[in-house]
Amino acid sequence: MKELKKWRAHATTLLSLYIPPGRPVSDIVSMLRQELAITENIKLKRTKSKVQAALSAAIDRLLRIPKVPPNGLVVFAGENDETGEFIALMFSPPEPIKVYFYRTDKWFHVEFLESMIEENDAYGLIIIERDEATIGLLKGASLTVLDEVEGYIPGKHSRGGWSQRRFDRVIEELTKDFFKKVGEKASNYFLPLLEEGKLKGILIGGPGFTKVSFMKGNYLEYRLQKLIIGGPIDVSSQGEPGLKELVLRAEDVIKEHIYVRITKALEEFNLHLAKDDGLAIYGEEAIKKALELKAVKFIIVTEDYPRIDDVVERARKAGADVFVVNELIPDYAWIRKTFGGLVAVLRYYVSVI
Repeated sequence: MKELKKWRAHATTLLSLYIPPGRPVSDIVSMLRQELAITENIKLKRTKSKVQAALSAAIDRLLRIPKVPPNGLVVFAGENDETGEFIALMFSPPEPIKVYFYRTDKWFHVEFLESMIEENDAYGLIIIERDEATIGLLKGASLTVLDEVEGYIPGKHSRGGWSQRRFDRVIEELTKDFFKKVGEKASNYFLPLLEEGKLKGILIGGPGFTKVSFMKGNYLEYRLQKLIIGGPIDVSSQGEPGLKELVLRAEDVIKEHIYVRITKALEEFNLHLAKDDGLAIYGEEAIKKALELKAVKFIIVTEDYPRIDDVVERARKAGADVFVVNELIPDYAWIRKTFGGLVAVLRYYVSVI
């Protein structure tokens, strides 16, 4: 990624191609051959030969495979005008490609791979009560409920003496059995990620003292037990709302994770929007103007925004952070429907009208 970002061309000769799973290789090759025929209309001989070399290299590599792999294919080809080096790469990315994208440009379009590579780390999430639990996963910009577990632990009764003590022991054993059940389910979900080298840590939360008992009771597989980070976190609810609360309350531990950063960016945009202080802006033209003035702190853009590649490149040149949100982020639909999929927060007020 770092090397590809360094490549530059004086004309639009660097080829970037993203092929989602399920696309026939023959269709892609046919499209590239049509593009190759069109290059005959390019007047500058040097530019024509470079584009033709990139297209020919892409076609050559695609003809070597029978079908597109399950995660799709990415192809980069072209000559670096600064070094004279030619490159032709074809590979299947670590996660499925969601959109078809083809472009010859002055740089390689690697932005669609960034979230896959930079946020490969995952965090296991467990919210535990005496008879209820949620197991979840935080990976990249997605927060997923993996399982919701229920048990039956009777409440205390008012009888005294030996009967009360026996009843307490029964409750204690039922609670331990439930903890074991949750621990086994969590281990089944998290161990494959650990073995793939993707699991970075486990967060445990819940109301009251139950979460402490679970955490100290070694109910997780021993390798997973060692990955528990931070202390037990107070969380008031179960399900997806509880997982979100757990992640945000663990901000000090995982503050650099993209989900936390996106959530904080959305909160900051909402705050400035409510205050009407001019620091929250929207509309492509207004944001372009602010980027030209280098006044943008960050932009938030939906992954299906029509001109996302242009916006991302402008932001990068202006030194602004970019947060790409997908439909798994709660505010995705609101950003898309209300603001067209693109908003920004300014470092300082500038007029963009």
